[in-house]
Amino acid sequence: MDQMQHNFVSIRGVKLHVAEIGSGSLAVVFIHGFPEIWYSWRHQMIAIANAGYRAIAPDLRGYGLSEPHPQPEKASFNDFVEDTVAILDYYQIQKAFLVGKDFGSWPVYLLSLFYPSRISGVVSLGVPFFVPRPRRYKELLPEGFYISRWKEPGRAEADFSRFDVRTVWRNIYILFSRNEIPIAEKDKEIMDLVDPSTPLPQWLSNEDIAIYATSYEKSGFDSPMQVPYKGLPEEFTMTDPKVQVPVLLIMGEKDYFLKFPGIEHYITSGEVKNYVSDLEIESLPDGTHFIQEQFPDQVNQLMVSFLEKHA
Repeated sequence: MDQMQHNFVSIRGVKLHVAEIGSGSLAVVFIHGFPEIWYSWRHQMIAIANAGYRAIAPDLRGYGLSEPHPQPEKASFNDFVEDTVAILDYYQIQKAFLVGKDFGSWPVYLLSLFYPSRISGVVSLGVPFFVPRPRRYKELLPEGFYISRWKEPGRAEADFSRFDVRTVWRNIYILFSRNEIPIAEKDKEIMDLVDPSTPLPQWLSNEDIAIYATSYEKSGFDSPMQVPYKGLPEEFTMTDPKVQVPVLLIMGEKDYFLKFPGIEHYITSGEVKNYVSDLEIESLPDGTHFIQEQFPDQVNQLMVSFLEKHA
């Protein structure tokens, strides 16, 4: 970790924190999810650098040490897309591999659709490409579905305000580490789903927890949650989207996202290949939502093999 370089890049009206390691001619850009920051890719960045690549991982705008959107209510996934392109331009990188996880996979897929000439290939952890239908899960899942709750104005803020930042981050991480979708009963809040005595997963060290907690103490939760949870649904207008670049999808078989209606069938039936023709799928039987931290060696090996195949 001592070899990691940290820079601040001013692009598109904000100053973004970017972590970097490695000096290879081929670049790999990592896009994190929630409740994460660049640090969630630490194991992969070091492995990629050791394999001869240049690893770059920003804190997305509103996360970690990066500045938030100047008009948070207008923030969108398109900002993450254009910020990533701007980072490539800043570093004079014409073409790169992209790695995404959780909601971070969506801007990665969008980049491959809108800027295919800039993308060598995509690695997605836990999320296949699919045409978004924003209201689908609200219609199919109970009222206490965590995303529905977090979209209610003031609901998450009131829930989280009962605890300090470290406890809120801890509870979300524990919830997302389970293999069931977080759904609260009508008289309960999302934070109530975690018993205070529940330990964090063993793959996190005390140092890891401190780094995450410190990061979210700086950013708070409002800005990080704006785009993936609180913002209005974004219209997807592409009529026949086809991801033309090679894609590696790494799934943890105990990732709660597989319990979202239709997702597992969409993957196992091969329907996903209607949109992604050059697709490899790898699964780790005990893998959870945080597979890259839980099983870093296995994920690193799969990732490096994919990069070597398509470099």
